[in-house]
Amino acid sequence: MFMKYVPLAAALLAAGAAQAQVGITADLGTTGAGFHVVVPMESNLNGRFGANYFKHDFDRSTGQLDYTLKGKLQTFDILFDWYVRDGSPFHLTGGLVYNGNRFDATANPLQNGQIIVNGHSYTAADIGIVKGNIDYRKAAPYLGIGWGNALAATNKNHWSFNADLGAFFQGNPNVKLGSYGCTVAKIVCDLLNEDIAAERLRLKDDIDSFKVYPVLRASLNYSF
Repeated sequence: MFMKYVPLAAALLAAGAAQAQVGITADLGTTGAGFHVVVPMESNLNGRFGANYFKHDFDRSTGQLDYTLKGKLQTFDILFDWYVRDGSPFHLTGGLVYNGNRFDATANPLQNGQIIVNGHSYTAADIGIVKGNIDYRKAAPYLGIGWGNALAATNKNHWSFNADLGAFFQGNPNVKLGSYGCTVAKIVCDLLNEDIAAERLRLKDDIDSFKVYPVLRASLNYSF
């Protein structure tokens, strides 16, 4: 759904770029490292089109299982900055984010080689690897505020700074979890699958608070 609007947004940005100066930004923040192209849309409105990327690995526990999470933060966004007052760097921002954020989860066995799933103890060597992934809906609306204007006429030597504070709403997580390599009796593997289904719901509830992804970002801007 989101990708249907990309050609239209790109056309609007290109139209703005054909009429006036263009800015570029180098960004760093909670969305990772990235860049934006900035073009004027109206006298008090700029459009931004950019991408952000970051990889982050960390550990998380649901209370019964300890996971190693390998995260890939990857977003593409179309943002519009409305400058409330002429000459002021303060702006309100709205737009859409293509959310490619994803986490690959692998459950870690205990030091004795056991792994506890939904209260039942298994031998990791017998049941294989318990792993899965977490992602979110792809189209996420963004709202925020900011300070700075890459296209301001007052920018010294074309350089300026920008700061964003906002969030995009990525909704409920999609969680997949399964066991790969179970070698014991079928009745045990079937019980394991039932336990993993219960653990998947537990993991989903545990990370459900991440429906809103916070954005805190600083940018170095240059205008042409």
